[in-house]
Amino acid sequence: MFDPIFDAVGWLIAWIYSWSNDYSIAIGMMAVIVMLVITPLTLKSTRGMLEMQRLQPELRRLQIEHKGDRQGLNEAMMKLYQEHKVNPLASCLPLLAQMPVFILMFRLLTGLTYRPSPDAGFAPKHLAESSEMFQSLVGNDEMRSIGLDLAVTPINVMRENFAQGLIYAGLVAALALLYFVQQRMVASRTVSPTMSASQQKIMQYLPVVFAVFQVILPTGLIVYYFVQALVRIGQQAYITKRFYGADDSIGRQAQQASAKAREIKDDDTKKAKKQEKSGKTEDFTSKRVTPPKNKPNTQSTPSAPGAKTPPKRPKPPQR
Repeated sequence: MFDPIFDAVGWLIAWIYSWSNDYSIAIGMMAVIVMLVITPLTLKSTRGMLEMQRLQPELRRLQIEHKGDRQGLNEAMMKLYQEHKVNPLASCLPLLAQMPVFILMFRLLTGLTYRPSPDAGFAPKHLAESSEMFQSLVGNDEMRSIGLDLAVTPINVMRENFAQGLIYAGLVAALALLYFVQQRMVASRTVSPTMSASQQKIMQYLPVVFAVFQVILPTGLIVYYFVQALVRIGQQAYITKRFYGADDSIGRQAQQASAKAREIKDDDTKKAKKQEKSGKTEDFTSKRVTPPKNKPNTQSTPSAPGAKTPPKRPKPPQR
């Protein structure tokens, strides 16, 4: 069903290889092309996210006003979005677009090094048999470039030859470093009123964890993500300059709004704790009904209706 799409991408990577004669260059250029296609979506989603951040103080006030009323809160939020023409799902567009791209590139790169049997050579898929890339791969058992075999996974190389596998592991470590730098660029300009400091740290290190899992993927796909990360760092630098460069830019306004929303949240939390503490004090305030120790009980016990009061005994005469 999707073979025509894979064949079209295969034609493109084969065309790049025809003038570069290098697998890494062909894979890296595919990453650049994909990022150029996704960049307009990224810029649009970034603006949408910043517009959402500018509404954070109003959203926080609505949450306080409609506390305990989920339906009323949703209606008020939708009305606020419509008034400001903001789409809350706009920030998800690049993520949704990258998932099919990942599946496409994974299937393409694994198809280039397809083996009919474990001992057989490559029988590349999604490439025209007349292409130079097909002719260079068919029947071979390696896809060598930049001194690495792009057809193998780093973890398998480390199992067979640990010293040689360290080179592949170094590529994964470099990718993790690029992911960390990229995430730090995003975190440095983003103030979230709902995230604690620990949650923000976790979000920074999640991409690094994702990079570590690359050890089970073909090295060619790691090269693809490596080039993609480099392009994304440049993209983030452009976003910072475009949306945060001026004092009155939308990015600066979003930062100020996020800080204001955090203040509103903190004030509401303090107020709630104060009310809770006051309520507990009132609940535990009670009058003492038992007499204190070493003091006679001066309260008289009421007698039942109709009961006779016993006569008082006379005091004995003093001698």
